[in-house]
Amino acid sequence: MVLPRALANFNRHITNPAAGVLAGRAPGFGIVVHRGRKSGRSYRTPVMVFTQDGTYRIALTYGRNVDWVKNIRAAGGFTLETRGRVVELTDPVVRHDPAADWAPWSVRQALKAISAEYYVESRPVG
Repeated sequence: MVLPRALANFNRHITNPAAGVLAGRAPGFGIVVHRGRKSGRSYRTPVMVFTQDGTYRIALTYGRNVDWVKNIRAAGGFTLETRGRVVELTDPVVRHDPAADWAPWSVRQALKAISAEYYVESRPVG
């Protein structure tokens, strides 16, 4: 059960602006900064993000067909604000893992509960 579209719309207009204040600093969270494919407008999307061995992984709680994922894939990269730092990431790839083995155990349970089977994997530029 990927989160419903109505919840995504509510989060986009209400929750995301508020979460954006903490998401760039709190462990396990970040802000994906990306440009619209058609509009060219800059967007900031709060996400759950984890890094291991220099690779960043972002949970796709709304599935893989959301606009921000399409935007970063079309651009071939994006900026991530996390833990008070700004990281340029490249080559975003959507991966499928129903067990969410890539995530920490406590997060893995939540991701499996909402059937968030996909994640974006990306690495720093350079």
